[in-house]
Amino acid sequence: MNQRAEAHPSHERLSRVWDSPKGIWGFMTAVNHRTVGLRFMITAFIFFILAGLEAVVMRVQLALPQLGVVSPDFYNQTFTMHGSTMMFLFVVPFVEGLAIYLVPLMVGAREMAFPRLNLFGYWVFLIAGVTLYVAYLLGMAPDSGWYNYPPLTGPGFRPGAGIDFWVTMITFLEVSALVAAVEIIVTILKMRAPGMSLNRMPVFVWTMLITALMIVIAMPALVLTSLMLALDRFTGTHFFNIAAGGDPFLWQHLFWFFGHPDVYIMLLPAVGVVSMIIPVFAQRALAAYTLVVASIVIIGTLSFGVWVHHMYTVGIALVGLNFFAAASMLITIPSAIQIFSWISTIWNGSLERLTTAMLFAIGFIALFILGGITGIMIAAVPFNWQVHDTYFIVAHFHYVLVGGVVLPIFASVYFWFPKFTGRMLNERLGRWHFWLFVIGFNATFFLMHLTGLEGMPRRVYTYLPGLGWDWLNLLSTLGTFLMAFSVVLFLVNVAVSWRGGTEAGPDPWRGGSLEWATTSPPPNYNFADVPVVRGRDPLWESAGIGMDTRPPWLEELSDPSDELRESITTSVVSADAEGRAVLPGPSPWPMWLALALSVAFIGAMWTTALVPVGLALAFLALLAWHWPAGEGP
Repeated sequence: MNQRAEAHPSHERLSRVWDSPKGIWGFMTAVNHRTVGLRFMITAFIFFILAGLEAVVMRVQLALPQLGVVSPDFYNQTFTMHGSTMMFLFVVPFVEGLAIYLVPLMVGAREMAFPRLNLFGYWVFLIAGVTLYVAYLLGMAPDSGWYNYPPLTGPGFRPGAGIDFWVTMITFLEVSALVAAVEIIVTILKMRAPGMSLNRMPVFVWTMLITALMIVIAMPALVLTSLMLALDRFTGTHFFNIAAGGDPFLWQHLFWFFGHPDVYIMLLPAVGVVSMIIPVFAQRALAAYTLVVASIVIIGTLSFGVWVHHMYTVGIALVGLNFFAAASMLITIPSAIQIFSWISTIWNGSLERLTTAMLFAIGFIALFILGGITGIMIAAVPFNWQVHDTYFIVAHFHYVLVGGVVLPIFASVYFWFPKFTGRMLNERLGRWHFWLFVIGFNATFFLMHLTGLEGMPRRVYTYLPGLGWDWLNLLSTLGTFLMAFSVVLFLVNVAVSWRGGTEAGPDPWRGGSLEWATTSPPPNYNFADVPVVRGRDPLWESAGIGMDTRPPWLEELSDPSDELRESITTSVVSADAEGRAVLPGPSPWPMWLALALSVAFIGAMWTTALVPVGLALAFLALLAWHWPAGEGP
């Protein structure tokens, strides 16, 4: 399976069938899953850099008491944009982009299930993100935190356009997340290679399946609550207005019903990344695979029963709080199963190469344990009452979300960069990146535990001297600069290695999953011969990939005489071959549909009359999208 793609007798024909247009037209119309996945990841990382710059601005303002580096209004906009960017524009789009790129390769498919829907999701993501940052640059950004609690965000308290941009773009943005989730679910369940039954799927594929299912269940709650706030602001409804019979706690319940599962929507893909990296460098199959998969399913289920621990101080009855406290502590048990699995895999393996990817994976384990410990602490109601809305909470969720998500994202780039580009990242620069980032991270956020215990509240613009916070804030700011410098090294590494790095070859790490069974980067069609899987780590097992007993129609996929983009479909559980799916090619209509819907969403901030205009344009774009092309199988 590791032969060069050009050596296959059908390479030229397959390349022609699966090719994408070049230039600007190609940028607008290309639907290949690897192209779209890379766009998601690169765009999301640009937003990550912007969020990092915003973090630096906040830390400079808080480095010493009573500084006036930025105005209070600008500070509020900056911390709102920082949180919104990290939660909505970076982590979820990045991991979805990673899945869009890798899942078809890992399951032996040639493409995602609905390629044009994939491209539509990217354009929605790009338009929503750019619009939000244009508002920020124009001084009209939201300024009430990434959670935007009513009644403070109602029209009476925030009459400007800032909150309008937030509720509109977040609602629009979730359309992108939902369509990507549908893509991932259908691809995993119906387009796996023959023989890749559910108990043979890579752990990363499992985590993305559960993550996508969680998105489908959780994100409609956010769409609903942001739409309700938009209606309050645009049309005069009173969902959250107490004086008119509304209830602001309705926002909190709906928002956190999305918000806490969203933590695991971000965390589970990180678990999948680490579960792919550690076995490769330990050169041993993942320990307790079945228990790890079960723990992923359990976490995905329990995550919908813990949202109220964000609301311990709002006056809910203690009997209810006890239930959510127990659920919040219970969810640590499946997480511990994963940690012990990784430790066992390393302990019983042969760790010959401590690469940068492996360093980030190990760093993730350490920081995730620390974040989990403080998570158990704040799950206890009396302790939570003491530290709620202090910098202790800021420290906790950064250990979970930066230590538990950003480190695995860096690990994934170092691990799969050879597959993306055919080049290796520089390991020396990578190690500098790792150590500076981890040292700077702990200098920044470990000290915030102490700042919070000393009583410093969250979201403050400045503070008085003599409260014991001065030196802690100064050291946290210095740690932030160290983290920022490490990310600069990473960007230099990527820029230099993308064109001039050492050639990687198809499988530089000696991996066991299917993405390493094709060239780096893969050809447009991924696999000329659809693999037949015989084991859980097919490249490590002598009978892991079988090319025998292939039905004649499966052989025909290797030589597409009908000039159609075809991929295999299989049964949900056992991945028995069922048939062939004819997939659509490049199209401009996903972009036009995204632009038409943006007219409805963005236009609603000025006049609701533009909503039907945008929907009418969207109908025309959908009509053109599905208009018969005059060709068929």
